[in-house]
Amino acid sequence: MEPRDEELLDAFYTDGDIRHLGDLLNQYSLLLFGFCMKYLKSREEARDAVQQIFLKVIEDLPKTQVRHFRGWLYTVAKNHCLMTLRKKGHPISIETTAVEAEAINTDWTTLLEKERTLNRLEEALASLKPEQKQCIELFYLQRQSYQAIAEKTAFSLLQVKSHIQNGKRNLKLFMEAQPKRHEQP
Repeated sequence: MEPRDEELLDAFYTDGDIRHLGDLLNQYSLLLFGFCMKYLKSREEARDAVQQIFLKVIEDLPKTQVRHFRGWLYTVAKNHCLMTLRKKGHPISIETTAVEAEAINTDWTTLLEKERTLNRLEEALASLKPEQKQCIELFYLQRQSYQAIAEKTAFSLLQVKSHIQNGKRNLKLFMEAQPKRHEQP
C-alpha cells in the first residue's frame, strides 16, 4: 500500500529527507501532467510545467506548513499554468478560470482513479507467467500481430494465442481480486 500524503509530508517535515518529497511528488506526476495539458494544450509545455512545478514544490514546501498536499499542489499547478498562459498573451477571465477549474477538479479525480488502475494493472502484468507477460505486452502494448509475436518469441501461433488468452484471463482475475489495493480511504 502506498503511503498517504500526510504520512509522507510528516516524514519530510520530521527528518527533511527529500526522498519523502520525491515519493509524494511521484504519486502525482501523471495527474499533474494531465492537469497541465488541460490548460496548456501542449505535451511539451505540460512536461516542462510539471518539472517547474516540482521544483517550486521542492523550494517552497520546506518553508510552508502544508496540511492538505493535494489541494496545495493543485493551487500551485493552477497558478503556474495561468501565469504561463498570461506570459504567452492568452486572455484569462475570472469566469473562464472558474469553469476550467471546476472541470479540471473533476478530471483530477478521474485521473487519480486512472493512475490507480494503471498501478494495479502493472502489478497484474508482473504477476503473469513470463511467456504470458511477454505475449500480452507485445500484442497490446506494442501492437504486434500474432505472426510477428511468434517470429519474435519462437512460440507457435497456437502458443501465442494461448498465452494471450490465458494472460488476459489472469489479468482480469487479478484486477477483480484486488480492486482497491492502491486506493486511499
